[in-house]
Amino acid sequence: MQKHGSQTDFEWVYTDQPHNGRRREILAKYPEIKSLMRPDPNLIWIISMMFLAQLVSFYLVQDLEWKWVLFWSYVFGSSINHSTTSAIHEITHNFPFGHHRALWNRWFGIFANLPIGVPYSVSYKIYHRDHHRYLGADGIDVDIPTDFEAWFFCTTHRKLVWVVLQPLFVILRPLIINPKPITFLEIINAVAQVIFDIIIYYVFGIKSLVYMLAASLLGLGLHPIAGHFITEHYMFLKGHETYSYYGPLNLLTFNLGYHNEHHDFPNIPGKNLPLLRKIAAEYYDKLPHHTSWIKVLYDFVTDDTLSPYSRVKRLQKGK
Repeated sequence: MQKHGSQTDFEWVYTDQPHNGRRREILAKYPEIKSLMRPDPNLIWIISMMFLAQLVSFYLVQDLEWKWVLFWSYVFGSSINHSTTSAIHEITHNFPFGHHRALWNRWFGIFANLPIGVPYSVSYKIYHRDHHRYLGADGIDVDIPTDFEAWFFCTTHRKLVWVVLQPLFVILRPLIINPKPITFLEIINAVAQVIFDIIIYYVFGIKSLVYMLAASLLGLGLHPIAGHFITEHYMFLKGHETYSYYGPLNLLTFNLGYHNEHHDFPNIPGKNLPLLRKIAAEYYDKLPHHTSWIKVLYDFVTDDTLSPYSRVKRLQKGK
């Protein structure tokens, strides 16, 4: 795939995001796709089992040597926790209980959030809605790096540090780019998380607590699954701002790699996105895509033409 990037500024465009027009065109040609827009209640049981798996791992690591605590945190815990963040993405779109039970999904998101160690599920819902509606909009879409990130993390070594610290930037970026008033549910999310963390500490000990927090930091940083952060919207080819990934790690991320498909049809749960691609193959097969998240991370860090600046940006409407 041809590389494209800029070290001095973002890629400013003055057109609407491509997903709205493609959605209308595909639906006009394949109205049967509407049948794929239905809840996925299997998520309830899958996410609950992932929660239990982490609880078992908290028990198993409590008496290990520190080196093994960190080893299993990266090898096992990080994969589960990153997979859980992908599950929270599905919950954000109301897939477990459906749109008519939106509050149930918010409570379930708070529950799924617990093994992550840091409260974010309610806030993520708020900002992720903006990401879909205002993709790339300056000052609205907090998926876009800050000007400082893009300016400073521009060399190979700095980009590597940026990838490692990705979860910290993801948490802090909304407070800088588009701060919003704190909601009641966000307070509940935070209180529930603090109580859970305290329980883990008193029941299993400090090693299990560190295991949990390290799993989130490592799993969302320099980890094969974390390649999706770069894959989704970093511009590897000029003129294309969203990319899909078709590879085995979709099994751990609820098909989050089908990202063009997801932005075209955010009301279709992850399990149905491969079927969407099959139905509308002539639209998706011609789009540039990735087949390895590890390669994406390697290319991003080592290629001088790629940096946090490699993102499409739009002015807010009316400006």
